[in-house]
Amino acid sequence: MIQSDPILQVQGLTKKFQSKLAVDSLTFSLPRGSIVGLLGGNGAGKTTTLSMLLGLLEPTSGKIQLFGNNFVRNRHSVLHRMNFCSPYVDLPQRLTVMENLRVFARLYGVRDSAKTIARLVDDFRLLELKDQPIRRLSSGQKTRVSLAKALINSPDFLLLDEPTASLSPDVSKWIRQQLADYRERTGATILFASHDMREVELLCDQVMMMCRGQLIEQGSPKELMETHHRSSLEEVFLALNEQGGVG
Repeated sequence: MIQSDPILQVQGLTKKFQSKLAVDSLTFSLPRGSIVGLLGGNGAGKTTTLSMLLGLLEPTSGKIQLFGNNFVRNRHSVLHRMNFCSPYVDLPQRLTVMENLRVFARLYGVRDSAKTIARLVDDFRLLELKDQPIRRLSSGQKTRVSLAKALINSPDFLLLDEPTASLSPDVSKWIRQQLADYRERTGATILFASHDMREVELLCDQVMMMCRGQLIEQGSPKELMETHHRSSLEEVFLALNEQGGVG
C-alpha cells in the first residue's frame, strides 16, 4: 500500500511569532499511503506544523509541496483532497449529527452525498445519534462524528490532531482500526499527531519526533526502538527527554 513517491514534501518550514521560533527549519516527506505519527511534548511545535499544513497559518519561510502543488501559494487547488480532525475543534453544537454531515458534504461538494453520509453513519455507528445535537454527545461520540466529517470527502490526505484524546482504550482501539481500514481501502496518507506513544506504535508506519520546533528523530517504530535500545516508543521518548532532546 505504501508507495515510494511522496504525497507531501516539506523543506525548511519555519514559523515565528514575533520573537518566538515555534517551528524551526523542518524538512521531511510523507510517502503516499503511509500513516505517520508526529510526536513531541507540549510546545514542541506539532500543532503549529499541522496548522501550516492545513493552510491556517502562513509559514515565515520554507516550502510545502502537496500533490505536486505549491501549497503555500496555491492551497485552494488541493484543499478538496484533504481533511482534518481534532477533539479541540468543535463542530456546530446546535446542529444535529445529520445536519453537520450534510453541511460539510455541501461545503466539500460531495457527489451523491446521501449515499456517502449513510455509509459514514453506518461505519461510525451513528444511527442512534443522528438526530441528536452535537452538544448533547459524549466526548467519544463527538470524536466519531468528527471522524465521519473528516472522511466526508474521501480525502487523500488526512491530518489528525490527538483524535483519541480522553477516550477509553476500547474506543481508541476501535478508532485506530477504522483509520487503518480507511488507509487500506483508499490508499490515503495520514499524519497523526498524538501524545499516546503506544497508539502511534500500534498504528503508524513511520514516526517523527519534534523538540522545540525541530525534527530530532524519525524512522519506523521498530527502527527507533532498536536504535535507542528500548522496548517501546514511550521509552525512546523518555530517554530523549532525559538527554534534553524532547521538550
